[in-house]
Amino acid sequence: MSLEAALILEAANFAAEKHKQQRRKDPEKTPYINHPLGVARILSHEAEITDTAVLQAALLHDTVEDTNTTFAEIELHFGQDVRNIVEEVTDDKTLPKMERKKQQIAHAPHCSHKAKLVKLADKLYNLRDLKRCTPEGWSEERVQEYFQWASEVVRGIRGTNSILEAKLDHLFIDQGIAV
Repeated sequence: MSLEAALILEAANFAAEKHKQQRRKDPEKTPYINHPLGVARILSHEAEITDTAVLQAALLHDTVEDTNTTFAEIELHFGQDVRNIVEEVTDDKTLPKMERKKQQIAHAPHCSHKAKLVKLADKLYNLRDLKRCTPEGWSEERVQEYFQWASEVVRGIRGTNSILEAKLDHLFIDQGIAV
């Protein structure tokens, strides 16, 4: 096994341990780990990203935001580069939800290229998931608002990856959102 593969598997294992008690909000209560695995898969298989740090960060992108993981812990296990990417895509959960959403729109254009890749793949995964099934308690209006917000985040990071952006554009157009 290559070193890169071993490092990616180590990040997948770490994320699985951290998210083991969590479930997605879909009716099937899908294990949460499916999300970071799916984000990493989009990057590796669809966008053909081979950068180990980007793939590790994709696997770890929600650990600080949604578990008891710290940035220092990410750095200790995976290094400064992965920590930086995770830090760039992590929302400040001490802020109200609407403020976090506004900050993502404002902050996204200033992220590193690596963080933008993770952000694009994360949005693509979430939007596909919303098309597949509506989370419990979500109205059609809330789904449409999420698509609209995601399109504003993506607008600020265009030029990052044409493959991911084309896939996102297709979803936005299907939802009636101008790109």
